[in-house]
This record gives sequence, C-alpha cells and structure tokens, in this order.
Amino acid sequence: MGFISEFREFALKGNVVDLAVGVIIGGAFGKIIDSVVKDMIMPVVGIFGSVDFSNLYFPLSSDVQAAIDKAGGKLGLEEARKVGPVLAYGSFITVAINFVILAMIIFLMVKAINSLKRKHEDLPPPPAPPTKEEVLLTEIRDLLKAGR
Repeated sequence: MGFISEFREFALKGNVVDLAVGVIIGGAFGKIIDSVVKDMIMPVVGIFGSVDFSNLYFPLSSDVQAAIDKAGGKLGLEEARKVGPVLAYGSFITVAINFVILAMIIFLMVKAINSLKRKHEDLPPPPAPPTKEEVLLTEIRDLLKAGR
C-alpha cells in the first residue's frame, strides 16, 4: 500500500471527518458564545460597576511609574507596555470572568439539552400491537356478545 493511498484512507475515515466537522462547528460556536458574553452579558454586568479590568496593571520599572506620573496617573496598558515591563493582572481578571460566564452559559445549554432528552426518554413506549391470538379472542368475544 503506497503512502498516498494510506493517507487517503486515513483522511477519509469517518472519525477524522467527524473530528474536522466538530472542530469547525466548535470554532464557530465559540465565536457565538464569545459574542454573547462580550456584547450581551458584560454590558448588563457593567451597569452595576466597572467590569473592564483590562487596563489594570502594576508598573515593574521606574520608567513606567514616571510615565504614569507624567500622564497624570492615567496611562493605558498598551502605552505602559511600550515604556517598560508591567504586571497586567487586569487582563487575567477579565479573561477569568469571561471564562466563568462562558462556563455558566455552556452549563445551562447542556442542562437544557439533557432535560429535553430526559423528557423524550421518559415518554412511555407506545403499546405493543395485539398478538394474533388476542385479535382472534377479541373477535370471538365480540361475536359471542352479538349473539346474545
């Protein structure tokens, strides 16, 4: 078996194609969830206070501190990074909050799907059709009732 034919057999196996489709759909779904968090949930949370921690940092050099003082105490993270090293803890906090919100959304979606599955599974199976003997006995019973 040649290299090309082996590769073709590997690439066209159902598992590999299913995995590729799952990764593509997962990427698109991730963008949807990211938009829900960033564009719908975070603004609502922002009503209760500032939730954008991305510009919070500790200056790690005197050059950065001097630039902060020169800017009147307000120097954005990107500008501070250009001046010198900073410990950008705010970015981590923002990503952690987004992760918790994302995990909650995924949990609620999986819970809803599982609930729907359980409702579908809890439905009693349809009654089995009567056997030939039951049909015959029913006919005999009906004939006997009609004869009276």
